[in-house]
Amino acid sequence: MAKKEHISETQATQFLRKQGVAFSEHPYAYEEKGGTKVSARELGVPEHDVIKTLVMQDEAARPLIVLMHGDCKVSTKNLARAIGCKSVEPCKPEVAQRHSGYQVGGTSPFGTRKVLPVYVEESILALPTIYINGGRRGYLVGIAPQVLVAQLGARAVNCALAE
Repeated sequence: MAKKEHISETQATQFLRKQGVAFSEHPYAYEEKGGTKVSARELGVPEHDVIKTLVMQDEAARPLIVLMHGDCKVSTKNLARAIGCKSVEPCKPEVAQRHSGYQVGGTSPFGTRKVLPVYVEESILALPTIYINGGRRGYLVGIAPQVLVAQLGARAVNCALAE
């Protein structure tokens, strides 16, 4: 078997291996502020299948993770309603990093520093494969979306807005 480019372990890949989750590795050339548009283009996959990991907080500053299609935005109003909160807003980058243990742009829902509640846009669960951050900028892992529910207890919500 040909040896592929070696990719060093991250908290996320350690978590996935420990749980026995099958995943594919997809390194790409990271571009500052490029977002899912760049990763989808680099991997040759639809941006809809690239999943953003967003660290947000409710009105009491309790952190949570929202998983959203790369080509969609989160309706914070609909999310707050779905999870029984008054309001939800994105965390500041330094706060998100403190909660997740990951650098913004390299945030994975797997292997976070603190165990955070995870919410996933319901339509993501219907995709055959998703590409989600593997714990470092310029590195995605391909997994079955059901892993999100099985390993993270992710709860389905409907809060997507077209970009």
